[in-house]
Amino acid sequence: MNATVTALDFAPLLPWSVIAGLAGLALIATLAGGVMRLSGWIWRTLAILGIALVLANPSLVEEERDPLADVAILVTDTSSSMDIGGRNDAANAMAEALRREAETDPLLDLVEVEAGESADGTMLFDGVNAALASAPPDRIAGVVLVTDGQVHDAPASLNAINVDAPIHHVMPGDREAGDRRLVIEEAPRYGIVGQTVQFMIRVEDDAMQGTAAVDFRFEGGEPQRFTIPIGRSTRVEVPVERRGQNVIEAEVEAGPEELSLINNRAAVSVNGVRDRLRVLLVTGEPHNGARAWRDLLKSDPSVDLVHFTILRPPDRRDSTPVDELALIGFPVQELFVERLEEFDLVIFDRYRRRNIMPPLYFDYIARYVDNGGALLVTAGPPFAGAPSLYRTPLAAVLPVRPTGYITDGGFTPETTETGLRHPVTAGLAGGGETPQWGRWLRHIHGTALGGDTLLETPDGHPLLVLQRSGEGRAAIVMSDQTWLWARGFEGGGPYAEMFRRVAHWLMREPELDEERLTAYATEGELHVDRVTLADDAPPLEITWPDGREETVAMGRTEDGRFAAVMPAEGSGLVRLRSGDLTTVAALGPINPVEFADLRPTGDALDPFVEATGGGWYPVGDGADADLPALRRTRAGADQAGRTWLGLTRNERYVVEASTRTPLLPGLLAVLLLAAFLGLGWWREGR
Repeated sequence: MNATVTALDFAPLLPWSVIAGLAGLALIATLAGGVMRLSGWIWRTLAILGIALVLANPSLVEEERDPLADVAILVTDTSSSMDIGGRNDAANAMAEALRREAETDPLLDLVEVEAGESADGTMLFDGVNAALASAPPDRIAGVVLVTDGQVHDAPASLNAINVDAPIHHVMPGDREAGDRRLVIEEAPRYGIVGQTVQFMIRVEDDAMQGTAAVDFRFEGGEPQRFTIPIGRSTRVEVPVERRGQNVIEAEVEAGPEELSLINNRAAVSVNGVRDRLRVLLVTGEPHNGARAWRDLLKSDPSVDLVHFTILRPPDRRDSTPVDELALIGFPVQELFVERLEEFDLVIFDRYRRRNIMPPLYFDYIARYVDNGGALLVTAGPPFAGAPSLYRTPLAAVLPVRPTGYITDGGFTPETTETGLRHPVTAGLAGGGETPQWGRWLRHIHGTALGGDTLLETPDGHPLLVLQRSGEGRAAIVMSDQTWLWARGFEGGGPYAEMFRRVAHWLMREPELDEERLTAYATEGELHVDRVTLADDAPPLEITWPDGREETVAMGRTEDGRFAAVMPAEGSGLVRLRSGDLTTVAALGPINPVEFADLRPTGDALDPFVEATGGGWYPVGDGADADLPALRRTRAGADQAGRTWLGLTRNERYVVEASTRTPLLPGLLAVLLLAAFLGLGWWREGR
């Protein structure tokens, strides 16, 4: 659509300063001649002005112009918060209206950009800057931002954008809708296992006041409920149950009005660390294995060891002075009544039942185990006879019953089928179906009553048995010759590693649980691992953050271990269940900024709208949203109204052809100047 335009143009032969000086002289001469009434001054003045006009070289220029289209920039928010209600429908309707305007107006081009989200929230201005970089700055008619206003990358000032055009904010969403949301204001990064950590939380609700119930869950387990006041920061305490990364979820009950329940939930990853573990080791009598146990436990810097060796029981009479036998007496009541609960693990090493401890104290120890404590017994010859610990109330928590037989002679411990799968004995150095270990020289015959037998003799007698008892755990080793491995007898064996695992299993180390479900997300994939003593793993039930449910089968990776890998998109917590085990994993950030507040707002964009003369238009939800009308406006005029938004006409063009016609041809100019000068002389001569 070309247009022809004629205009006056100058191509000065001298600098404009010289021409202006000549014109100034003409003006001075005119004034002086008029004041002094000199004859011919008018014609000389006209001659000087004529010279200046000739030097200015005026021409008529006729141009054939091709107008350039203005550019309207549309940036549409495609983040997750736009999925609420009919926000996306309203955004699509606005985009379609701009497309129709661009189709009907040949002098308007439309550049469309989608702005998504990252771990830091909605990156709207990344899209704005990308669109501005693709369009000439002097042809931008306007920038239309279609977003609910939850923008997390707004620059500090307009100078960072470099745009000379109106910025309009079209805001989908219901401004009047209420929403309840949970905010975790303070959360610890670390916590001591077995103790509590403090959270500062706040429930915000636009629709009501009062109180709300908040549930805290540890790794998807049973909830712990708190009732807190709405709108007020409240401190709550939640226990840390295991070592390592713990995902603790918080969820507030639904409110009377909700935009989405996704911001009713939050989660925190707390690294559980163990305080120094207190271990009580009671050696029934001096023997070679006592030093091996002591060295093993003392070598662990996280263990506080309390060790007593019974040198002379009350029923033994000899003339040796007490001060030559021990530094202190055996504080039975203090250890097993007053301070028993302070110990994480109690070990009886080759203990012989005598008159040192009343039977009631063994009942205390059995209750200690049932209530969450840990007990390890290494059996020697006394365990097979009358002084056996099995003839005490401890029998209720021991996994092996002695038969009364003892075998002296070398044998190599073997790993059972269960032991090949159990994390305590799986993968031990030199192990496997044909272990390359040194021999033990004695074992105590017994019958396994329950639990898991991990090691056995070649003829099938149990050697190492683990058992859960109530809330606690117990283990027994049916030999007092394990120290031979520590001494390297016939090549030795994994003494330190195996009993370190046994001790940590007893103290409920999650990595050593025989039934375990773990999951983590990385590089767009969800990895799930299942440890079990069964031949097959139960199906994996997955609940994705968007509520979608899926069931998948897990593949075997090795004995007792199964795994599954699947694509994982989006962000939020995914819940997993396999049999009776549950866990959670975080996709993306645990508490996405995108979901912190889902209400439509203009707070982040208002400064840019006001600074550029644009408009703010809350349009509501759905395809029938109340959209503003589109107008083409002149530069310098109002660019926004209550019901319309303006797109500036910049009137840029390119010149296709040009014709120049001089107004003062050279010959004509000479004749005029000669005429003016001649008239001046003639007039003066009269």
